[in-house]
Amino acid sequence: MDTRGALEAMSREQLIELLDIYARNWLAMDGVWFQSVEEKEGMDAAMFHDARAWERFTVIEARRIKQFLRLPEHPGLEGLEKALALRFYGRLNRSRCDYVDGKLIYTMEVCRVQAARERKGVGVIEYSGFAREIDSRIQCACLSCYPEVTDDTCCCKWAFSIPE
Repeated sequence: MDTRGALEAMSREQLIELLDIYARNWLAMDGVWFQSVEEKEGMDAAMFHDARAWERFTVIEARRIKQFLRLPEHPGLEGLEKALALRFYGRLNRSRCDYVDGKLIYTMEVCRVQAARERKGVGVIEYSGFAREIDSRIQCACLSCYPEVTDDTCCCKWAFSIPE
């Protein structure tokens, strides 16, 4: 059997289950490479490389999702909302988007990758880079995230806006 046809032979339910497996595998890979660098080079080096990897990965992920959704060059906050829903780890977490005073507020209610947020600065790099790749005008501000938790009802919360 041609292995490239394996996905086509699966039911919708199997494909959704496989998406969950892929998401968990991705999360595991993110963790094990970090631990490997930490073991060999120390925490500072692991955090440095983690931040660099997220800086690059988030742009690649955003670009591919933007192309998949066929978003225009500047899709605005509505385009960002659609793209955030399709992030790879979206299958692992529970989040919501709300609009408040012209800003898109993204709240991660349950986050299995919270450990990555706790590594200094990774969350800001990740969300800012993702949003800018969707629409270069979008700015990101952290409302609540380790180590500055201001909302203990969620794991993290971010505000996206387009300056006038």
